[in-house]
Amino acid sequence: MNHHHNHSHSPKDLKGQKLLISILLNIVITIAQVIGGLVSGSLSLLSDALHNFSDVVSLIVSYVAARLSKQKASINRTFGYKRAEILAAFINASTLIIVAIILIFEAVKRFNNPQEIESGLVIWLAIIAIIGNGLSVLLLRKDSKNNINMRSAYLHLLTDMLASVAVLVGGLLMKFYQLFWVDSLLTLLIALYLIWVGYDLLKTSTKMLMLFTPDTINIKDVVRTVNKLPKVSKLHHVHIWNLSDDELHLEAHLDLTEDISTTAFNDLLLDIETVLHDEFNINHVTIQPEFNKEDPKEVIVQD
Repeated sequence: MNHHHNHSHSPKDLKGQKLLISILLNIVITIAQVIGGLVSGSLSLLSDALHNFSDVVSLIVSYVAARLSKQKASINRTFGYKRAEILAAFINASTLIIVAIILIFEAVKRFNNPQEIESGLVIWLAIIAIIGNGLSVLLLRKDSKNNINMRSAYLHLLTDMLASVAVLVGGLLMKFYQLFWVDSLLTLLIALYLIWVGYDLLKTSTKMLMLFTPDTINIKDVVRTVNKLPKVSKLHHVHIWNLSDDELHLEAHLDLTEDISTTAFNDLLLDIETVLHDEFNINHVTIQPEFNKEDPKEVIVQD
């Protein structure tokens, strides 16, 4: 059995610092919104505060996961904590959906019984939240493009910034037109948006946790590519999965056309690693070589 690592890592030195700044900003916003929501009687402001509190929790989870993922592997943890960030994304997506369901129930209850709201306070707190979350969104935007954990934190903050914009619009409508039912409508819209973004992230992180083949990979194409190489009869027993956002693994059996030496197989393995990395971005390859071995030769075999 032979294997190879070819891991490419982007610099992530500032990731933890950015998350810490975002955590502190969101703690301040949450406290201000809870006090403001209770004083003004605004459900949309309290719902935004609840979402902000879930942001604080999710950012802490993301921060811990980012720190854990850097820890080295050990005898008892041969992969280290590389999957911690996927788990964090799954937890964060779940909390987005749970918060949204709570908000829907509250919005429906309030919609049937609209209450007068101190709109001036709502407007000012919404502006503060937009600025605070806007800064956090800018901080995490770049890292969110290549890391599922940072993407989950970024989505929490982005949806909260958009929710604060909605609260601001609602505050202005209540102040100038006394449309107090808008508060409940905005809460409902915020909740539906949370479910929409949360579901997509939950689906992606669940696929990774279940070791499903990534959507970007077609296993039949991988097999066809390897089968074209000299001395290869058939690649089979194939498993391809994401260990983490930047580690894509392939494990397979390789049926050979002739009984080659270990040195010859090493040369062949290098060719396989190169083509899989260049064409499919697979950076960890584990191959079991076989010749005239009696076993199932299907591409996918349940072990």
